[in-house]
Amino acid sequence: MKSKITLLLFFIFFAQLATSQQNIPTIKAISKKLDIRDGKTYKKQSWNISPQLNPDVYETSSLGKKVTFITDKDSISVKIKKNTQFDFVILLNDSVKAYTQIKYKAATSRLEILKKAAKYNYSDNRFIPEFTYQSMENPNLMKIRKDLKLDSIAGTGSETSQILNLLHWVHRIIRHDGSSYNPALKNAIDLIKICKTENRGLNCRMMATILNECYLAMGIKSRYITCMPKETDFDDCHVINMVYSNEFKKWIWIDPTFDAYVMNEKGELLGIQEVRERLINGKTLILNPEANWNNKATQTKEYYLETYMAKNLYRLKTPVYSEYDTETVKDGKEIAYVELLPLDGIEQTPQKTESTNTKTNVKTISYKTNNPNLFWAKPTK
Repeated sequence: MKSKITLLLFFIFFAQLATSQQNIPTIKAISKKLDIRDGKTYKKQSWNISPQLNPDVYETSSLGKKVTFITDKDSISVKIKKNTQFDFVILLNDSVKAYTQIKYKAATSRLEILKKAAKYNYSDNRFIPEFTYQSMENPNLMKIRKDLKLDSIAGTGSETSQILNLLHWVHRIIRHDGSSYNPALKNAIDLIKICKTENRGLNCRMMATILNECYLAMGIKSRYITCMPKETDFDDCHVINMVYSNEFKKWIWIDPTFDAYVMNEKGELLGIQEVRERLINGKTLILNPEANWNNKATQTKEYYLETYMAKNLYRLKTPVYSEYDTETVKDGKEIAYVELLPLDGIEQTPQKTESTNTKTNVKTISYKTNNPNLFWAKPTK
């Protein structure tokens, strides 16, 4: 009797399984590759149909958004909820069934991704050019210092107070507008002028450009740093300044967009690499209390550092030559950059690339390194 009941349950289970598979939605395809629209992201030819997997699972963290599989013959969509486990069949060439599933999975936090990117190669000795800083005696920088009255803005206090006074000033006079186009003339005087004449703002890159030239004009060594996420295809990054403090003998973090700098538990100013290491190791970080966006939204350590900058401290890129008009397009100009990548960075090679824009005749050279000591080298000239 017991064996009959077991056999009956066995048949019921497989009958239900067969029925459920018959009721699964089906889309048709000829090509084995298909596109996926995940929320606002369109991934062309990103999915390989794999009948040998049962099911082949696509995981998404796009809660509340729609995910669509698009074949060369058909498409199917589902709105993602926390319990989404959407099964369907892709019928390949009207004969082969590929059981597929779209499943919700909470995204790994950006801080967790950054923690996995802690390792560098301090022995990486591949060539990168020496970083240089234009002299404050350069006529263009002298004009910036005079026309913008930087001496009165910086004040007569310590070097640190001058660095912070210039930071606060740029943040105060320029409205951040991340969606704005970059003006043709990318130097401090012209960027400030166009903001006044057109009543417009600038993105973070242009704000950091202004502040960089102001520091150079005052004889303070500075570079601007493009802070990027792990992905090579992204729609958001952030640009800040690294400023060399002769007082502390190190680089310090300066962000004109958010009027921000960062300290340790002793109130000591920290550099970008120090902030990155402390985020990874869970050490104390203190954001200056006046940090804000456009004098409206106060910034917190939890959002600004542990979320937004944790995303953007994965990869770092900077111009080799810190100078006036670095990125203003001029015929025959050459601009060189160095990118610092952790060992698990996606695109480690080629180590050097060169390209020339056929319209502007501007040549761009890019180098990569895994060695922070080279990237954060103290200024020598």
